[in-house]
Amino acid sequence: MGLFTRRTPSAPAAAPVQEQGSAVATLEVDPALAALTGDYVIDPAHSSIGFTVRHAMVTNVRGSFADHEGTLRLDGSDPSRSTAAIDVKIASVTTGIADRDAHLLGSDFFDAELFPLMTFRSTSAAHLGADAYRITGELTIKDVTRPLSIDLEFAGSATDVYGSERVGFEGSAEILRSDWGLTWNAALEAGGVMVSDKVKLTFDISAVKQA
Repeated sequence: MGLFTRRTPSAPAAAPVQEQGSAVATLEVDPALAALTGDYVIDPAHSSIGFTVRHAMVTNVRGSFADHEGTLRLDGSDPSRSTAAIDVKIASVTTGIADRDAHLLGSDFFDAELFPLMTFRSTSAAHLGADAYRITGELTIKDVTRPLSIDLEFAGSATDVYGSERVGFEGSAEILRSDWGLTWNAALEAGGVMVSDKVKLTFDISAVKQA
């Protein structure tokens, strides 16, 4: 997802280059980060995709999707060429309350039998500075596809005890659920509504490099 242009003290920026009277800044690529370039598979056992929504105007309800899969193509030398694809099974939603989960799966919300998947496909990636990045793409829910940008923080890389090379990142985004046709609500006697339109999405991802 274009997470790997972070420079270390051993890899400083190159001096500005003059081209036709203009100063053009160029950055050296850290060889260690460039070496992370490759194809990755998201490890669902060590990753989570969650959400937070305001309930009854006074508190937050949190949930997650336990069943998801995805692939990343990371380019450490040119982050803008990195890509991501994620598929989430709606039926795996959990908020800790069975009745609430059943309501989410029904026609008032996700209508999971007709629309079993939520998907994200990236279209671009950008470095915002330091360890901050933004991945932009298309989020599809209930056959409605709209643009979504996810702000990310590179969490590092490591080789696990099985010899697999892993990378990690944390991300978040805010959406209006009504933009994807999730419009159910109920009015409160004191004013306001039962469920906020704004939803915060959270991503904690560990991905394994493929041979």
